[in-house]
Parts: sequence; C-alpha cells; structure tokens
Amino acid sequence: MVVSLRTSSWHRPLVLFSAAMAVMAVVSAVGLLVDDRVLVGAPIWAKPFKFAVSFVAYCLSLAWMLSLLPDRRRVGWWAGTVVALASLVEMVIITGQVVRGKRSHFNNATPFDEALFNAMAVTVVILWAGTLVVAVLLLRARIADRASAWAVRSGILLALAGAAVGFLMTQPAPGQQRGVSKVVGAHSVGVPDGGPSMPLTGWSTTGGDLRIPHFFGMHALQLLPLLVMVLSLLAPRFARLADDRVRLRLVLVASGAYAAAFALLLWQALRGQPLTGPDGATLGAAGLILLAVVLGTYGSLRTPLAPRATDAEAAPAPKDLVP
Repeated sequence: MVVSLRTSSWHRPLVLFSAAMAVMAVVSAVGLLVDDRVLVGAPIWAKPFKFAVSFVAYCLSLAWMLSLLPDRRRVGWWAGTVVALASLVEMVIITGQVVRGKRSHFNNATPFDEALFNAMAVTVVILWAGTLVVAVLLLRARIADRASAWAVRSGILLALAGAAVGFLMTQPAPGQQRGVSKVVGAHSVGVPDGGPSMPLTGWSTTGGDLRIPHFFGMHALQLLPLLVMVLSLLAPRFARLADDRVRLRLVLVASGAYAAAFALLLWQALRGQPLTGPDGATLGAAGLILLAVVLGTYGSLRTPLAPRATDAEAAPAPKDLVP
C-alpha cells in the first residue's frame, strides 16, 4: 500500500479542520450528556456529533489522498482548501442552529432559517464540486501500486455518489410545498422524520431512510483503502497476497460489491423500506451480491498467475552473444 505516514505531506487545511472537528465531537458529546433538549425525535446535540465524527474521517482521508498526487499539487491544494472551508461553514450553521434550539436541515420556518439552510445547500454543492476535482486528479494520477490506486479511485467515486444522495433529501416530501411549508425536505421516505429509529444512528425503523446510502457511500473513502492496508499487512503470511495482481483483483471485487451494495441500499430507501425490514426482493438482491463476492474472491485467489519475467529473463541478450 502506498501510504505516506508523514502527516507533514498531507493537506494542512484539511488536517487542521479535522482536528477542529475532533474537538467539536468532544464538545457535542458533552452536550449530549448535559443538554436534555430533543429535536425531531433525537437529542439536539446528536447531529453536530455525527457530523463532526464524519468530517474527521472524510477530511483526513482526502488530506492523505492529496499527498499521493505526484503532480498538479497546486490544483489539489486549492480543491482541498475549498472542501475544508465549505465544511467549516456547514458546521458553523449546524452548531449555531443547535444553540438556538432550531433544526438546521430543511428548515423554512422563518426567512432567517430558510437563508441558513440555503447557505448550507450552497456549501454542500461546493464541497461536492471540490471533491470531484480531487477525484479527477486521482483518476489521472500515476500511483505505483495498482491495488492502492484503484482502492483510492473507487473510494472517492463512491463517496461522490454517496454525497449526491443528499440532494435527494432536499426534494419536497408528500404534503410539503416550497414557499408554504415550514419544512421542505426529509431524511425519511414514506414516513415523517422523527419517528421510531435505530439507536445511535437515528435511522428510521418504519420507513426508508436516505441517510443510510448517504453514509455507506461516503465512507467508501476510508473502507476501500483500509482493505488494501489489511491485504498488505497479511501479505507476508500468505504468499498469494504478496502478488500485487491478486491484491488488485480483490480490490476490484470489493469495489464492485461495494457499488452494488450502495445501489441496493439506495433502492431500498427509495421504496420506503427500513433497513431492519427488508422484503424478498431486497434479500434476493443481497444474496446475489454475496454470491458474486464469494465467487469473485475465490477466482481472484485461485486463478493461476502467469510467472513474472525475472530481471535476467527480461534483459536483452548482449549483442556479442547473439549468433
């Protein structure tokens, strides 16, 4: 795995923002303990806590990925800085609304609340566009280890897809009307926000929840590169994994399975179906994905590999030895 352990080479604004979000996570955790206010069926400090933790993982991953770029570092630096600044504005609004005791997302109750939510919408678009620029740079970058390269590329593309699910949440839910309703948009599908939910995550247990594919897609940014790190750590013990072609195949299988699982979670949510209550179609699709993973993994590990040419075999024969 091509990993720069020297954080000095990582994108500094993203690292600093991640550090600030780590502090914010602690502050929010204290808020969860001492502030008993509840908003839309959840403790009021739960949202800034979850956003802070998510931003730590997301922005640290981007900071590391930008260190992999051998060229176009200036473009990458500006793209990363834009992501950090847009994320900072979003967190300031979310936290400010918590202090006011108001919901930050989908809030059109007053002109001020609506202006804040519209500002958040702009920051999300800017954040997504900045990440897209980083994705394009990574797709064009020459990363020596192919498994690492495709884990990074697949991870950031899936993260973009996951982030794009947020745009679906801003669409008016049934019964809502722009310019009239105090709330326009929703996390849940088929049921109102704030109903029965899973512990910790707050995901709906009675209807679909777009936060599930949103979360799953965005964190491909960490999980796929983590897979390569694990494979690299296991390589000294398992000869098969020492071959970079095997690791590449396993990463491609994992990336395809991750994309399929993301699509399945999105399909399930859009049909108004809770994660905890899958129907036969969902279970059948999940079974097919699992079967594909098993077969793909088996094929990646068992397919005979063509022997690599040694340096002596690959080198041309000296001219004086050629008959």
